[in-house]
Amino acid sequence: MKLTKAEEQVMKYLWRLEKTFFKELKEAFPDPKPATTTINTMLKRLIDKGFVDYKLYGTSREYFPLISKNEFFSSHVNGLINNFFNNSAAQFASFFTKEIDISDDELRKLRDMVDEKLKSKSDG
Repeated sequence: MKLTKAEEQVMKYLWRLEKTFFKELKEAFPDPKPATTTINTMLKRLIDKGFVDYKLYGTSREYFPLISKNEFFSSHVNGLINNFFNNSAAQFASFFTKEIDISDDELRKLRDMVDEKLKSKSDG
């Protein structure tokens, strides 16, 4: 699930808009907006990669993502864990908590999430 930065940016707007025609998609970009041909190229690539599809209404296309933002992000994070942390979530968590500036409150929230996940696994 590899995307270029430009493709990721188009996906970011598609995820936010959910379904959109080209005009609305282009309007979602901040100024200076990318060229029409650039956005069209990114859409074609995303369609070819299986990330985006469209419905045809006459000559207009309504674009929509085929993969959710969560699915994409999950795959991306799993790839990082696999490639850089020997497929160990514990090594990733260790790096994350030591090397990233995280407040005590955020660390407590993370601990609560882990505790809740452990509880749900033991209940099920």
